[in-house]
Amino acid sequence: MEENILVKEYHSPAGVLLVGSFMEELCLCDWRYRKKRDLIDRRLKNGLQAGFQYGNSAIIQETIRQLEEYFAKQRTQFDLPLKLIGTDFQKLVWQELIKIPFGQRLTYLDLSKRLGNEKAVRAVASANGANAISIIIPCHRIVGLNGKMVGYAGGLDAKKKLLALESRVTQGSFF
Repeated sequence: MEENILVKEYHSPAGVLLVGSFMEELCLCDWRYRKKRDLIDRRLKNGLQAGFQYGNSAIIQETIRQLEEYFAKQRTQFDLPLKLIGTDFQKLVWQELIKIPFGQRLTYLDLSKRLGNEKAVRAVASANGANAISIIIPCHRIVGLNGKMVGYAGGLDAKKKLLALESRVTQGSFF
């Protein structure tokens, strides 16, 4: 039997997300209406040698449950099996993003330094933008120099909502 990437829409308070699983690992939690939707979808399909099929799975249900807790300010960390599909460098960046604590922000330069190469700012920004598991891999916690709001796959409104939610929970305000 050929495996498919099961996908379900989740209407979050910050926008519509596509939540997808492959063999009971989360491989997709991404903004439905992002500009690079086709590129991300192609990368997943090619990387997993699978097609998309609307459906549900235990991991999709668990992801939505944890996202609901996050938006209800009852969860600051996610505990989900992840299936990262990308280059080795992208995976390295995404693993580093996961280490950013809830409510904290870093710049692209900070993230590059954490990876041991402060000259890789553009490559880090590109990998950040290629993240297919938004919120769970918190690419929204990356800001431009001096805290400036910069692009986000879900749009700047979604990014502001996520950062505001996390700021209120931690009682600190970044902006």
